[in-house]
Amino acid sequence: MARFLALLAILATANAFVIHKPSGSSNSHISTYSPTTTTTTTTSLYSRHRKKMPKLGLPADQRKALLRALTTETIRHGRIKTTLVRARAVRKHVDHMITLAKNPTLHSRRQAMGYIYDKQLVHALFENAGERYKDREGGYSRVLRTMPRQGDNAKMAIIELV
Repeated sequence: MARFLALLAILATANAFVIHKPSGSSNSHISTYSPTTTTTTTTSLYSRHRKKMPKLGLPADQRKALLRALTTETIRHGRIKTTLVRARAVRKHVDHMITLAKNPTLHSRRQAMGYIYDKQLVHALFENAGERYKDREGGYSRVLRTMPRQGDNAKMAIIELV
């Protein structure tokens, strides 16, 4: 299937130029290239429009468990070291949990309990986040790039609470 699509793409670009030989001129042996007025468009079978969630190379259930675990550990320790892509993905969830903690209603507490693995951590977060982040309207965590990981040269980062 991939070879067939590649062949179609090559044929579509090859038909974009047509050889025109000038008529009635003495230089009839010279060929000139000029683009034609018709264009051919190819469509991709696998478009990812409006799919901003990084897949992290995992199935959906494993990806969700990984993000929940990283969110829990970031809130527990205040700073963790992970890959850059994972840090950027988990930043959204950490900020959301702190936003829930700033609004100490029963509904927001239950939402946080459904996401964070540790019950005592949720209680501590709801007690401390209100006064710690009262003047801040977002951006509760920051991602700092560090040296690449030795072994596979993966881009590493530190995600920390501000």
